[in-house]
Amino acid sequence: MIGNTALTAALLLASATLAQAPPTNTNPPGTPIRVHDPSTIIKHKDVYWIFSTGMGVASLRSKNLIDWEAGPAVFSAPPKWINDVVAGHRGYFWAPDATKIGDRYMVYYSVSAFGKNTSAIAMASSPTLDPADAAFKWTDHGIVIRSSAKDDFNAIDPALFHDPNGSLWMAFGSFWSGIKLVELDPKSGLRKSLDSPIHSLANKEQIEAVAIHRHGDFYYQFVNWGWCCRGIRSTYNIRVGRSKDVRGPYLDREGKDLRHGGGALLLATEGRFIGPGHPGLYQDGDRLLMSYHFYDEKRGGRPRLAIRKLSWTEDGWPKLDGPPLLPKPDNP
Repeated sequence: MIGNTALTAALLLASATLAQAPPTNTNPPGTPIRVHDPSTIIKHKDVYWIFSTGMGVASLRSKNLIDWEAGPAVFSAPPKWINDVVAGHRGYFWAPDATKIGDRYMVYYSVSAFGKNTSAIAMASSPTLDPADAAFKWTDHGIVIRSSAKDDFNAIDPALFHDPNGSLWMAFGSFWSGIKLVELDPKSGLRKSLDSPIHSLANKEQIEAVAIHRHGDFYYQFVNWGWCCRGIRSTYNIRVGRSKDVRGPYLDREGKDLRHGGGALLLATEGRFIGPGHPGLYQDGDRLLMSYHFYDEKRGGRPRLAIRKLSWTEDGWPKLDGPPLLPKPDNP
């Protein structure tokens, strides 16, 4: 979502409207669950969870990463402060991410006005993800960072990263001047200070949906180029660069800085799997998994969840291992 000219503004408005389109996880029996902008996988006891764009922040759960069912939304009603950011907001939240800080499970979520960078990323926490647990309750902690027309960035699409050195970071951003990074307090999960630096990580004409992962001596930035939310006409593709410092600069295989249009292609449209995007990296035992959504050509462009195994080349770049794992229910 970016725009300085009237034409770009019109495209932004159309794109933002489309981005709001995916409904919540209500599906006829036996049909694939709609998933758009999946969070990083998070595990509670023996259950895997994913949160996604939807009313109240949608959720999914599974015990085997194959058989999925819809879980409860984070919010039954939007927090009251949201109308101070986006007047008339109806509780349809974008592109959440999930993590655990101490003994709390955290969901970071986005609110935004159509086609504008009038946006905010906020956070809610619960002591458990199990809705059957008496302690289950989401508490909203309000805004982590926000943007407005005076800013050159868009505060949506949060991606949390726990650095092995103990620091906590949040990457974010969509269009405008690209992908940003800000440090969070590793105990509260909120911004470390009101004036903590905002670092630039990547930029491109159409860029969003970042994820950060550490492997060996490098930090890896996974990011989307292209247009989402257009069904089989979507052009999303996933790019990657790496850096010795979480703050960058991130370079691709050719040595080009991601802040200046660099980015090595990891995954693009393959057959029925149109416009893969919004990656999340999860280390599940000895396997590294990348969750993402795609637009299913066999389902008329329905947004769906997929999971891929990743491994590493000898020179330290991520590569895909095997075909996508398609969660059930799925019809042939």
